[in-house]
Amino acid sequence: MRFLHTADWQIGRTYAFFEPYDAAILAEARTTTVERIAALANTEQVDLVIVAGDVFDAQTVTDRTIRRLFLAMQAFTGPWCLLSGNHDAALSESVWTRAQRLGVVNANMHLLLRPEPLFLSDVGVAILPAPLTQRQTAEDLTAALDGMSTPPGLIRIGVGHGAVQGVLPEGIDSSNPIAPDRTETAQLDYLALGDWHGCKEINARTWYSGTPEPERYVDNDPGQVLVVEITASGMVPLVEQRRVGQFQWVRWEQEFRVSEDVDSLIEKLSALDGRFVVRLDLTGVLDINARHRLLDGLAAVSAQVRALEYDLSDIRLQPTDADIASMQADGYLSDVIGELRDRSALPDQKVASTEALVILADILQSQQGAA
Repeated sequence: MRFLHTADWQIGRTYAFFEPYDAAILAEARTTTVERIAALANTEQVDLVIVAGDVFDAQTVTDRTIRRLFLAMQAFTGPWCLLSGNHDAALSESVWTRAQRLGVVNANMHLLLRPEPLFLSDVGVAILPAPLTQRQTAEDLTAALDGMSTPPGLIRIGVGHGAVQGVLPEGIDSSNPIAPDRTETAQLDYLALGDWHGCKEINARTWYSGTPEPERYVDNDPGQVLVVEITASGMVPLVEQRRVGQFQWVRWEQEFRVSEDVDSLIEKLSALDGRFVVRLDLTGVLDINARHRLLDGLAAVSAQVRALEYDLSDIRLQPTDADIASMQADGYLSDVIGELRDRSALPDQKVASTEALVILADILQSQQGAA
């Protein structure tokens, strides 16, 4: 039998730190990715789809968001098995109870909200879930899988959401722990995990699929789902990755040492297209002319990529004699420029005078552009 393993859809996630237009497109991509997962399930001819928690980003998503998510799943008519995670825990009143009241949960969509086996005898599978019923717990909820009995011959697939202890990076083991040997103690053929947003193999029978649509600047191989094939109970699974994500999130650091570094960065950014979300960490020293080239280049790139974040506060400005000479002004302004240039040579006035020169240069450049 074959199934898709996915997790951490985070439907309803918002991106308030981006421009509203970009934020709306990134939020919409999370739902359209589910449509691609449903299409992939049909193409791969899988028997079922397992979603290992955090289907929704919050309990408070709108009814419209809930409706759109379940509509996006309808293209695949086989079984969907959806586990509650820490963002959408199975509380007594939750996003899941709202979905049920809305009547959008079809018969082939199985909500794994209680630690009880789900038997899909027609495909020879027993789904053993460890749903979260609160956001955080110090208890390993997958321990309940050890005591779940299943009819002979059924493939045992565990589904959990949390941090495998001693395997993930430091600081990840703080809540919702999962024992690294759970497949052995629970005699599982496969353990489908969520919570870690990157694709990661723990062992041959234990995998994190990662989030299918990247949503942060972390290089841990997100944007995928897993196609898992198990020929019979006890056999080692064959796991293959399939990329479904629409956007790529990249974070670059750039220290400016010479003005040519600006041109190199803009050239590198110009190779990107609308699939990229970019964060730039900029440091170093620039003269006024190089700063203007940087701002012009970033403005052009921001229209080319999906979204661009940057901060200029860590760049130190150091006007050159040529910068000051190019600041064309008559009368009083010419005297001001000369005085600021002289003051910028004094240690106790250098920072303020340099900032004033840059502000004045921006004003003069904008006036010349308008003319």
